[in-house]
Amino acid sequence: MQPESPTADRVTAAVLLLLGGAMCWGGFVMDRLEIRQIHPASIPGLLPIFLGFFLMICAIFLALGTRGKTSSETDDTPKETGNWSDFAFAAVWSCLFAVGMVSRIPFVVASAIYILVFTGWYLWKPSGEDGKRLRMMLLVTLYAVLVAIGISVLFRYGFLVRLP
Repeated sequence: MQPESPTADRVTAAVLLLLGGAMCWGGFVMDRLEIRQIHPASIPGLLPIFLGFFLMICAIFLALGTRGKTSSETDDTPKETGNWSDFAFAAVWSCLFAVGMVSRIPFVVASAIYILVFTGWYLWKPSGEDGKRLRMMLLVTLYAVLVAIGISVLFRYGFLVRLP
């Protein structure tokens, strides 16, 4: 089974659908906080229920996208696929973020650095005009800063989670 085949998409959709269902069920059966006089809408399982529901929606869309396609269909145009160096970079950089940056520097700064380097790794083109590359890196930097601030604000004030 090739990674870009419709069969791979169908298997992935089935796995994501099961995972989303498990998240919904786990959030539903999670202990409630009514004993502490906390509003019933602030149940701890509410976020996993929503995330599981939306994961199931995405799995359904993925499965519907493969409708009518067969694994034997081939395209004459070459497809750009990932490689092991990209996978290794993603794994190592994510571990460095989790182990090396979080709790050592402010979360919003660590998140901005993580997003900037991660996005830059996949968008950087060695050949091309210097003006376009500079503009792209400025946009990536702006994106990283705004997303890091958004994540921090959401967790602090939306989910009431103290960040490291």
